[in-house]
Amino acid sequence: MSGFDESHASAAVFLPQPLLMVRFLLRWIPIAILVGLAGGSSSALLLWSLDWATRTRESHRWLIALLPLAGLAVGLLYRYFGSAVEAGNNLILDVIHSEVETPQRTVPFRMAPLVLAGTFLTHLFGGSAGREGTAVQAAAALADQVGPWFRLDARARRILLMCGISAGFGSVFGAPLSGAVFGLEVLAIGMVEYEAIAPCFVAAFVGDLTTRAWGIHHAVYRVTGTPAMSARGVAEAAVAGIAFGLAAMLFAQMTHWIGNGFRQTLRWSPLRPAVGGAFVAAAVFAMHNTRYIGLGLPTIAESFAVREPAHVWLLKLVFTAVTLGAGFKGGEVTPLFFVGAALGSTLSGVIGLPVSLLAGMGLVAVFAGAANTPIASALMAMELFGAEAGAYAAIACVFSYLFSGHAGIYTSQRLGVGKDGAVIEPELRAFSRYSAAAQEAAERAALADQERARTRETPNVPDERG
Repeated sequence: MSGFDESHASAAVFLPQPLLMVRFLLRWIPIAILVGLAGGSSSALLLWSLDWATRTRESHRWLIALLPLAGLAVGLLYRYFGSAVEAGNNLILDVIHSEVETPQRTVPFRMAPLVLAGTFLTHLFGGSAGREGTAVQAAAALADQVGPWFRLDARARRILLMCGISAGFGSVFGAPLSGAVFGLEVLAIGMVEYEAIAPCFVAAFVGDLTTRAWGIHHAVYRVTGTPAMSARGVAEAAVAGIAFGLAAMLFAQMTHWIGNGFRQTLRWSPLRPAVGGAFVAAAVFAMHNTRYIGLGLPTIAESFAVREPAHVWLLKLVFTAVTLGAGFKGGEVTPLFFVGAALGSTLSGVIGLPVSLLAGMGLVAVFAGAANTPIASALMAMELFGAEAGAYAAIACVFSYLFSGHAGIYTSQRLGVGKDGAVIEPELRAFSRYSAAAQEAAERAALADQERARTRETPNVPDERG
């Protein structure tokens, strides 16, 4: 036991619980504020740079032809300067988990500038990617530099990194409540890390306020004509949620499948984004359409107003899976917003809910299924669309989460509680949920539960020999 834990344990002997909590908050609020300031500022820089990159690319579309060269540059950058941080969000999750077992060194500071530069190049030259991955990585990397200042031990460092996740996510989307819970929920499926709840909330809200203080404005999507809640409305929201969950599973599995294919086919890593960039650029010029690259914010907004054709969401899914699977940098969440909003808009032709409501439901629910964070996603719906629409979206988020399988976009999430209610044994939680080992562990847990249930139901038969 060291530092923070020793002093906390000794104080617990003499101080009542309220005073211990005051002591905890006095220690963590300043740290969380620092993390929020750093995360909010890095998100502001990211959002400003992506806005500039998008406007420049759309004004000079010939830049898209250079996407293979940009991919080569990103690949070389990470091969020679960023191999230790190439895992991105999964590295952050791995470090948080490892602090329980074998504490690791500080997340390298270079993760922040590398991911900011890589994401900027991806968007400037026409890759299809998001921004939350960049914001989370930058904020967490900056947060971890604070740890040595306060002599934080392993347990406290986990909280520090979770604060970074919350600050980055909440500030980049202008949704601090969702960001705070995302940092608590994303670590393990079916489990929420409440030990960091106060620091994560402070970091997320400070991060959001900091980004806004830099003059950054977030897109606004309006849901109109939300019907009163009814049994039919609940059923329709559940059906839509199932469709969103299947789309989330398709996205995660396709991205992993393409990534594995690139790694097996092209041994020299810088070639992967170069080849992937050639595929994306060729498709853009063949289609004479740029709506499926970049963030896709105009199409997201359009989905709230008109019914989109069925191919729109699928094409964005494929473009993003190729971009990220090839090794370009960015995030998955904004493309998932596009996929969900467009799919929801399409479903308005068969489900009797307003197009804007289904678009809003899809925007958060596909993300809920792909990231396995239904609570954070439901709260995001409340923040973005209000309580009435948020209630429908929450139903969709739950069913999307249930039907998206165990293939999430973050392969370093741990197994906590299976979606069928099976409790995973601690020694099996380290498996990636996308791996075969994870699937087998979940199946073994389910079989064990069934066996225990049969044992309880079998009556005791008296021994006739007695």
